Amino acid sequence: MKTMSSPLRYLASLLMLVSLFTFSCKQENKVGETNLLYGTESKVWKTDKETNATGEKVDQTSADKKTELRFYANGNFNMTSPAQSMQGKYTFDQAGKKITLTPDGAPNSLAFDVVNLTKDEITLKAPDGSQMMLEAD
Repeated sequence: MKTMSSPLRYLASLLMLVSLFTFSCKQENKVGETNLLYGTESKVWKTDKETNATGEKVDQTSADKKTELRFYANGNFNMTSPAQSMQGKYTFDQAGKKITLTPDGAPNSLAFDVVNLTKDEITLKAPDGSQMMLEAD
């Protein structure tokens, strides 16, 4: 069996690398199934980073880094930080890529676009354009 010459081997390797890179880039901004949000019963998400409405990175305080958002399979959520806590109900429209949080006793809901949802990451976009990227705990 004849082996490929060095330039052809290099070209084949380069094409494979480009194909893998292209495929991995297409996986970004994917909104997966609803159960990725809460796992089997519940799942904790921690703030990774934030951007403001113009897309600039927002410096996080130590309290921001300790904020946890837990989604439960039964439609409840709990958000805790060193300064406060909030609980309530959520609805997730996977097809519409929207999540709405309704805190207990609050007159208004908080609605976000779900830009990305995988088993390890979620990116929420507020109506003003700011974004919060969370990582699974």
